[in-house]
Amino acid sequence: MSYLCSVGLGIPKHTITQERVKTLVEEIFPLPKKEIERLLPVFDHAEIFERQLVVEEDWFKNDHTFEERNQLYQEHALTYSLQAIDHCLTNREFLEKDFPYKAIDAIIYISSTGISTPSIEAYIMNERPFREDIIRMPLWGLGCAGGVMGLARAFDWLTAHPDKNVLVISCELCSLTFQKNDLKKSNLIGTALFGDGISAVLLMGNQSPYLTYTKGSKPKVLQTSSYTKKDSIDVMGWNVTDSGFEVIFSKEIPTLVNTIWKNHLLDFLKILTLKEQEIDFYIAHPGGMKVLLAIKESLNIASSKLKYSYEILAKHGNMSSATVFYVLQKWMKQEIPKQKKSIITALGPGFSSELLFLEWI
Repeated sequence: MSYLCSVGLGIPKHTITQERVKTLVEEIFPLPKKEIERLLPVFDHAEIFERQLVVEEDWFKNDHTFEERNQLYQEHALTYSLQAIDHCLTNREFLEKDFPYKAIDAIIYISSTGISTPSIEAYIMNERPFREDIIRMPLWGLGCAGGVMGLARAFDWLTAHPDKNVLVISCELCSLTFQKNDLKKSNLIGTALFGDGISAVLLMGNQSPYLTYTKGSKPKVLQTSSYTKKDSIDVMGWNVTDSGFEVIFSKEIPTLVNTIWKNHLLDFLKILTLKEQEIDFYIAHPGGMKVLLAIKESLNIASSKLKYSYEILAKHGNMSSATVFYVLQKWMKQEIPKQKKSIITALGPGFSSELLFLEWI
């Protein structure tokens, strides 16, 4: 058992509206006007109002090498990860007093939008007074499911070390992967959906002496479940090219929600000896509006059970693995009555599904 005790965000400074993105697409993509006009409704159907980016909009008008993109990734990943960590460990919405850096026993760092060796958490350690004997667990290549998988691995580690504390950081700079010469529809869909997001979550074991630092409603993680469908690696991911990452994004994803995800969830509920009606709400990664609608329809649940997933998608877009932590923060800001039950859920490359069962205290 472990507790989700605080969430912090690192918000990129450049905000762009969906209407402006549409205009940029018309300017940037070398497609006939008729073809562009045929594709533009994708941006309206996404129901995203605005997104945050680490680069200015003029950056997208030029070609960039993989090296240039990755240098920007390393620079901004460090800056905004530190911002999210500082916010998380000092967030008075969830903590009575600042949580000491030296009390963090393990860091899990999640990303799929850039590479670094040593991984970014090593750079983070040089910028803040973390202990040198801290456990490091970088996770790469998990895409949108990475945030939930990171929480699951933290839960596993805290089950073995119940007096310890873990910081899970998710940093996704999707804008730096943009490919203006990739004319495949999957790239247009990615352009309509993805933004940049950085977030951090503080977890404590059930015997941590620092549980007294917390306040308000918080969820305890009771069980997790992972599922990876064999022979489905072409559903989502990256093609790595000389210019960087080209997005793989199958149109079948909403359909897979109604099959792979639904079956995984129902099997998980059986293990928990719960019925769907006993789940009060879902902390769902909003992969896109079609994904959220597929979740809603596959279980025939009320939109209110997914309300903050809709809100985060509209205000921030899909920020890959970081998005679900933004949704988690919104739910944690509410005074959730004790014993309410919820599921954290996300889908990712593999094709994979990750679930966490929470009970609120």
